[in-house]
Amino acid sequence: MARIMAIDYGKKRTGLAVTDPLQLIASGLTTVPTHELIPFLKKYFAAEPVETIVIGEPKNLDGSATDATALVTECIRIIGKNFPAIRIVKIDERFTSRMAFQSMIDSGLKKKDRQNKGLVDEISATIILQEYLQSR
Repeated sequence: MARIMAIDYGKKRTGLAVTDPLQLIASGLTTVPTHELIPFLKKYFAAEPVETIVIGEPKNLDGSATDATALVTECIRIIGKNFPAIRIVKIDERFTSRMAFQSMIDSGLKKKDRQNKGLVDEISATIILQEYLQSR
């Protein structure tokens, strides 16, 4: 089976997570500078089969679009253009950054390590992927 990838898209950094080939376990992959996302994906997809990309869709508490929603919509368009054979699914990402930060505290990471925004983005992508797997 091919993997499922989750993307926590950001203006500066993008967190990535993937499943194992059996699509049972979500694991953080990495964080890449957003301007390097497409080249990274091309290289990754050449090495690993991915059938679905799950991308976090930012929303306000009332469910309306945020300032970042347009950026994510454009990212989805670009990914779809570059990888037309891969299915793209949007999932609500409200609270994922907060949940990621809390999981860092719960796992005992030191304050200095918790300030690593790239790690927060990677954990957020993992949470997005876990939520998607549970909803299937």
